[in-house]
Amino acid sequence: MDKGNCSSLTEFIFLGITNNPGMKVTLFATFLVVYLINLFANLGMIILIIIDSQLHTPMYFFLSQLSFCDLCYSTAVGPKMLVDLLAKNKSIPFFGCALQFLIFCMFADSECLLLAVMAFDRYKAIGNPLLYTVNMSNRVCSLLMAGVYLLGMADALIHTTLTFRLCFCGSNEINHFFCDLPPLYLLSCSDTEINELALFIFFGFIELSTISGVLISYCYITLSVLKIRSAEGRFKAFSTCTSHLTAVAIFQGTMLFMYFRPSSSYSLDQDKMTSLFYTLVIPTLNPLIYSLRNKDVKEALKKLKIKKWF
Repeated sequence: MDKGNCSSLTEFIFLGITNNPGMKVTLFATFLVVYLINLFANLGMIILIIIDSQLHTPMYFFLSQLSFCDLCYSTAVGPKMLVDLLAKNKSIPFFGCALQFLIFCMFADSECLLLAVMAFDRYKAIGNPLLYTVNMSNRVCSLLMAGVYLLGMADALIHTTLTFRLCFCGSNEINHFFCDLPPLYLLSCSDTEINELALFIFFGFIELSTISGVLISYCYITLSVLKIRSAEGRFKAFSTCTSHLTAVAIFQGTMLFMYFRPSSSYSLDQDKMTSLFYTLVIPTLNPLIYSLRNKDVKEALKKLKIKKWF
């Protein structure tokens, strides 16, 4: 392949969500509201966990990190997508595209791994509550999070390096609203077989690790709960897991649908809708799921309101 043609491309142009001018203002208003809820809900969750001493436990430490990941990868995509809905120039520099994908991929991967860590945390809390604070000490939690972010960064660097070394010598119009792998592969005039294999191996490893970790943890959780004699105790133990299971099902189900389908079934218009769901809607749902179904968070919010009142 002619290297001159590869290096001549300096920017990409997003085709965006829709070309219908009548829909753009409506979509802008809708997704602006969604993004602002996402921003304030996740920031609020992080701040609440920091300022309330009763939430200084491993469970809420991981929940604050989940909100941080949601905030980071949605912000890598959301503001640019909103601007492009109303702007005439929807271009993004070549290296800006690489940076956007790197940040998005790192924190999306980190969230996948974090969901497995949160399942392990619930197992430790329910399986042996007396030793919970010892088994999940600050040092252990910090090491687990360091591992999550390092693996997320490593996977993001691999995919970013492989993708942006490809030759893009034809059109620079991305039929999407952000720099994602499938539409970039379609633009490349290089062989993307290695990229697709890397996606299957590395991202597949993260998905398999996450799903296996969650399933194994919940098998042990179920066995531990069945040993509890009172029905009230069993219900209380399971109720602490429902929010996490809901978050796992929504996030992992969307990711598996997006990246682990036969290439013959790809539809870019369908993928745009799926991408909107996991880049903006899921990060908005997570803090709401955890706050609405969590007694400790609701109590912390009540105390905060009382303090502000006085």
